Amino acid sequence: MRRKTHRVRGFFIGLGLFFLACIAAGLAVFIFAYNTISVPEPDEFAQAQTTTVYYADGQTKMGSFAEVNRTIIDASTLPKFVGDAVVASEDRTFWTNAGVDLKGIARAFINNLSGGKRQGASTLSQQYVDTYYLSSKGDKNIVQQYWEKAKEAILALKINQSQSKEEILGNYLNTIYFGRGSYGIEAAARAYFDVPAKDLNPSQAAMLAGLIPAPSLYDPAVNLEASKARWDRVFSIMVEDGAISAQERAGHQFPDTVQKTVSDLYAGSQGYLLQHVRHELQDMAGITEQQIDTLGLKIVTTIDKAKMDMMVKAVSEVPQGHAENLNIAMVSLDTKTGGIIAEYGGADYLKVQRNAVTQDIAMAGSTFKPFALIAGLEKGKTLRSRYNGNSPITIGGRKFQNHSNVSYGTVDLATATKHSVNTAYLELNMDVGPAYTKEVAIRAGYPPDTQGLEDNIANVLGTSSPHSIDIATAFNTIATGGIRRETHIVAEVLDSTGDTVYMPSSTADQVFDAKIISDVTAAMEQVVQGGSGKKAMALGRPAAAKTGSSENNRSSQFVGFIPQMVTVVSMYQVGADGSEESITPWGGEREITGSTWPAWLWTRYMKQAVKDLPVEKFPTPRKAIPVETEPSEEPTTSESPVDGVPSVVPSEGVQLPGQGTSPSGNLPGQGGQPGQIQPPTTGLPGQPVQPVQPGQPNQPVQPAPNPQPGQVQPAPNPQPGQEGNQGAGQVQPGQAVAGTG
Repeated sequence: MRRKTHRVRGFFIGLGLFFLACIAAGLAVFIFAYNTISVPEPDEFAQAQTTTVYYADGQTKMGSFAEVNRTIIDASTLPKFVGDAVVASEDRTFWTNAGVDLKGIARAFINNLSGGKRQGASTLSQQYVDTYYLSSKGDKNIVQQYWEKAKEAILALKINQSQSKEEILGNYLNTIYFGRGSYGIEAAARAYFDVPAKDLNPSQAAMLAGLIPAPSLYDPAVNLEASKARWDRVFSIMVEDGAISAQERAGHQFPDTVQKTVSDLYAGSQGYLLQHVRHELQDMAGITEQQIDTLGLKIVTTIDKAKMDMMVKAVSEVPQGHAENLNIAMVSLDTKTGGIIAEYGGADYLKVQRNAVTQDIAMAGSTFKPFALIAGLEKGKTLRSRYNGNSPITIGGRKFQNHSNVSYGTVDLATATKHSVNTAYLELNMDVGPAYTKEVAIRAGYPPDTQGLEDNIANVLGTSSPHSIDIATAFNTIATGGIRRETHIVAEVLDSTGDTVYMPSSTADQVFDAKIISDVTAAMEQVVQGGSGKKAMALGRPAAAKTGSSENNRSSQFVGFIPQMVTVVSMYQVGADGSEESITPWGGEREITGSTWPAWLWTRYMKQAVKDLPVEKFPTPRKAIPVETEPSEEPTTSESPVDGVPSVVPSEGVQLPGQGTSPSGNLPGQGGQPGQIQPPTTGLPGQPVQPVQPGQPNQPVQPAPNPQPGQVQPAPNPQPGQEGNQGAGQVQPGQAVAGTG
């Protein structure tokens, strides 16, 4: 018993000695660091280097990020409430702490060790140090991160010994980032209120102080409600801490700001590329806006300068005669990397600050059908599986029809793909289940939260509204034989010393069986070889494609690929109130489907873009494509109009292309107006959508026998190779309906 007691006592003595040794070692390290780390002069903190963006060759400059907008002022000239507002926002213990908050550090350390959301405990002094102590930036492991925080704390302690609190606060106000490219309180006052900092009022000061943790998020031009919440928080703390009386606070309203300006750096189409780069660096690389503007980074993009010029030129050559509010989105991906080769987000970012490729949305139409084909092949169907291609058909008591109500007889899936036969694909979707088709689309690359992406029977007709970049990602997965890659525009980020600090993930997941995808690709080759995508035959090399148009031609797409490259073209038209419009026909076309000007533009660009690429063939399908079976009768149209692809009940408050702001894919000199339109909601999973007459819910739509002014009348008979399938339902302006071929 005594021996056991000695062992227990020895264990605790040893444990105590271990902790004492750790404390002694820690103190020794602290003393050494404290004596060797010198405090930079305030001016040294304010140094910032320009970040430069390059095309894929790493030599040709695309642009640069931020000549720093900073004006150093004498902080003693500022009203006292400016400093009080910043202290309330960032460090309520500023006037009493020694530069670090020991309680906050302990709390954050325990939380981080316990697996909670990572916390910091930076005082205002530490933020000042961290902002311009540039060696602390970059990708660090957990040990390095804690060591950097320790150095930051030591500098904060030393600064508090060598400078007065007033000096520290003044230096902080002269160096902190407030957003809109403004560093320091003077630049911020002018950027947001067009006044010198000495003339700020308490309400303006509180708003600026509230911006500091996340300027790009809390800018009232970006998120007014979040900005107001931060402003209110700052004022409330100022009242609690006695910096301002409750009566004074009650006399202030949220301040008006001046319009946010954009640098000429973003002029033209390259402005969309630079903004895309900024967003990706923040979202995928974890590099802050402030770091982008100050760390002197070298950013190499995936954009091929020559192909980008070809894309802009091709868009400029779209024949005149289209509506002024026609919008174009266009993007090309490298199938082997997922890198964006070229991207047309609009004509001029200075005029329309929305990227048509990454921000605007439009109904997918029949570009969605390949996902149902993949689903069918995964469940044992083949390209020889046959379905009813007649029109109209009734499913669950609802009528559906093909474009112009053409009947094809019984067709195999290869033919149904070639001619984009709605009715055959609806029956396939019934077989595999709409939920499974949706899951395939997500596996391919559609974000799960894509607007309108539901698991109802009509989803196969493209009732969802993805971004063009999402369509490109999903079709890239098909072009690669079922390998899913991350779409990206940044190839590499190097710091000012030349060290790589970020590269995109090279992960490639085989999400579909390559043999199944070879069949899907073979079917899409038929779309080019005599189907709705036959314009692409002009490439003179193997190509696969799918056309798509939404109800009443309010969006039209052409998606095509060769083994090395995927390109998406999307056209859509938005009214002055932000509502979708049918694309106004021009250039001799009676209606604008994916097989018309989108296919023309795709071919115009790709003929030039592929010249430097070797001719490659697609993998051989598992079985030869079946010979197309002619219908037992000539395709016919009905004598009288019938229900088209069903329209659906609008869902309040959700927006389609433009999303409440001007759409960005405009041709030169164009621009849309803000507004809202209402997208479709859907029925229960696996059930057809109930068609409605505008203003009379739950009643079938009866199309008008004659078109009204501004409406597009479908051609009574399709021409050979014409794109497949649009419903005939009449649409009132602003009402969203199900997408079709």
